[in-house]
Amino acid sequence: MISKWDAYIEASNKSEFEFDVHKELHQLSGDIISRTDFGSNFSEGKRIFELQEQQTVLVLQSLRKVYIPGSRFLPTKQNRTLWNLEKETREVVTKLIEKNKNTKQNSNTLLAAMISPSKKDGILELKEIVDECKTFCVAGKQTTANLLTWAFLLLGLHQEWQNKAREEVDRVCGQNAFPRADNLADLKIVTLILNETLRLYPPAGMMTRQVLENVKLTCGLDILADTRLFLAMTAVHHNVRIWGEDANVFNPMRFLEPRNHLALFFPFGLGSTVCVGQNLVFVEAKIVLAMIISRYSFVVSPLYVHTPMQSLALQPQFGAQIIFTRS
Repeated sequence: MISKWDAYIEASNKSEFEFDVHKELHQLSGDIISRTDFGSNFSEGKRIFELQEQQTVLVLQSLRKVYIPGSRFLPTKQNRTLWNLEKETREVVTKLIEKNKNTKQNSNTLLAAMISPSKKDGILELKEIVDECKTFCVAGKQTTANLLTWAFLLLGLHQEWQNKAREEVDRVCGQNAFPRADNLADLKIVTLILNETLRLYPPAGMMTRQVLENVKLTCGLDILADTRLFLAMTAVHHNVRIWGEDANVFNPMRFLEPRNHLALFFPFGLGSTVCVGQNLVFVEAKIVLAMIISRYSFVVSPLYVHTPMQSLALQPQFGAQIIFTRS
């Protein structure tokens, strides 16, 4: 992607260029997840994203309508389209599974790990593998792409933090050098920035949990078993009683202080149901941010309109127009 940007600068004979970074990062994240999932078959993995994006549009349309019980089983035009998209998605994933069964070329992929029998859990069934691949694709792509989009917008608005991050990347990785597995943990400022971005713009605005047994909270509230709780993540992350009067302000330094309670910050959930991909998201986001920030400085374009929108993940409704300059 960086090579493509550099080629664009050379071809245009301009020192800076502007584009919608949201689109670029979604394409990049899709490529990375495809390779992680399917290795050399990443081009076929990208077809899964195309199908899932079409499904997302239809699902969001359905959520805005009044639901009539049983209507999802009726052969309406929208339902038939959804059924066809789901069928093709399963067919593509199944085809990739068959390709990977007896090959060592993609032995380091998630798909290969799920196909291989585990001493503890045995072999996953085909349906389980298909479902896991689908979940990994849609969740992995959306989370990382939107996290990075908001991070670039915030750093474009807060040049002092962009400069701090660039200085750290140059110090830890060396100028114009790629980050490595053994120095990612040294990118402390980058980590603070990503955490503060997740606090202000968590990919999931809320999450649901179901209580398994009767619980009495310390405040005296009784919650009965089978109660479903809607946890307003955005409200907690922006609560001035928790984060102070500057709760709506971008201030990565707040993450230098230990939190009084784990549940004050939970962009990936908590406990046994925490997102299994959160470490991958952070590794991917650190690498992408470090590689770009060491080569380009950037500001938010005057064309950008700040309109956060909750789709499957929180994203800018009209894109994220950023002006980049080669360092």
